[in-house]
Amino acid sequence: MKRNDLFLLLFIALLFCPFLFFQPAFSLYNDFNKAHGMVMSFLKFAILATMGEMIALRIRKGVYNEKGFGILPRAIVWGFLGLAIKAAFTIFSSGTPVFMEYLGMAEAGSVIKGAFTPEKLLVAFCISTAMNLVFAPVMMTFHKITDTHILMNGGTIGGFFSPIHFSNIFQGINWDIQWNFVFKKTIPFFWIPAHTITFLLPPDFQVLFAALLGIALGLILSFASMKAVKR
Repeated sequence: MKRNDLFLLLFIALLFCPFLFFQPAFSLYNDFNKAHGMVMSFLKFAILATMGEMIALRIRKGVYNEKGFGILPRAIVWGFLGLAIKAAFTIFSSGTPVFMEYLGMAEAGSVIKGAFTPEKLLVAFCISTAMNLVFAPVMMTFHKITDTHILMNGGTIGGFFSPIHFSNIFQGINWDIQWNFVFKKTIPFFWIPAHTITFLLPPDFQVLFAALLGIALGLILSFASMKAVKR
């Protein structure tokens, strides 16, 4: 284990330990999260999902940062994706139970708010499936485009705020990897089950858990990148 690995572990410990072992810190977090959910969503994803990409870089190249990687631009992108994900959570967790009631499952909206039951698991699974089939592919593709834009502009803030050539980047995406691995494998076999667990959690913890899954996303994208290089 290298020194930078120890620094990362120390950072993670300092980030989480106060909330795990000190009730006042946890209460402060919980109150602020309830009052400013969108702000917290931005911060959670900006920190945790970016950390996932840094871990992915560590797996691929042995370092957490390199010239042109663009940690700050990536954090900005993840922050705004966090806002979109929070909105998607709200829309799908509210709309999917209503649709299930329309199809004949009585009180699906009440079931998802109650104690754990097989019916609650079913509703959570349906919410996760709807969100990951409708929202996730768009979000993942947009992230791929912004990620490519950051790399093309040397990871600088100035380059990040330059116009994004969506059409050119979109055509240059490796769709064999994006479709056959990122969409066809990670969505049904990882994201739908993972977000089923997410929607079983209390609402105040859902976005935090989703942001922690951003670390897993970084590892998945790392694996996808290695598959692309091998081909």
